[in-house]
Amino acid sequence: MFMRIILSFISLVFLSIAVVAQAEPKKANARPEATPAIVAEPFDKADVKAMAGQCVKLDTEAGVIEMEMFSEQAPESVRNFLNLAATGALDTTTFSRVVPGFVIQGGNLYSREGKMTAALGQRARKTIPDEPNKILHERGIVSMARPEEPNQATTNFFILVSSASYLDGKFAAFGRVTKGMDVVDAINKASVTDEKPEKPVRIKKATAAACAVVQAQ
Repeated sequence: MFMRIILSFISLVFLSIAVVAQAEPKKANARPEATPAIVAEPFDKADVKAMAGQCVKLDTEAGVIEMEMFSEQAPESVRNFLNLAATGALDTTTFSRVVPGFVIQGGNLYSREGKMTAALGQRARKTIPDEPNKILHERGIVSMARPEEPNQATTNFFILVSSASYLDGKFAAFGRVTKGMDVVDAINKASVTDEKPEKPVRIKKATAAACAVVQAQ
């Protein structure tokens, strides 16, 4: 009799465990976070003529720099730059590389203030095709920075303070400073160590808008 009671008790315990196991849903493996979807940007479908009518203004801590775009010679480089300016991606980034007497380089999204979101990180890695062209790399020219590998330019650009003919036909010159070369010169003359500014100048706000019409005198 005692053994029957013990066996019945054991059976009830196992039955309870089985019921609980069936009641609890199986845990699935944790899914990795989805890669952010590519977001459409303002100039994705703009044609060459529309982009040629756009100018970019960089309101920096050192003053304002204004640029015209050469969309006929470098359409994808211009599209990329206009999108970066129009979406605010360049806001609070710095001119993180300065080579005295040569260039100032900006566009590093990882130099911006605040949190680097997954979407901005994805944008920072987006590459564009190389567009070497016949525009000479002279003082005031804006061109795409890139690594040695082809078609790997992303968001980094540089502004020349002097001519560099050895870049001609190799890098994608896509714009020219129309106002504010004194600001570019001031940034270029700041103290640097191994091409890194001791106090990087920040772009407070970047905007893309229709170029102002210059009235004939």
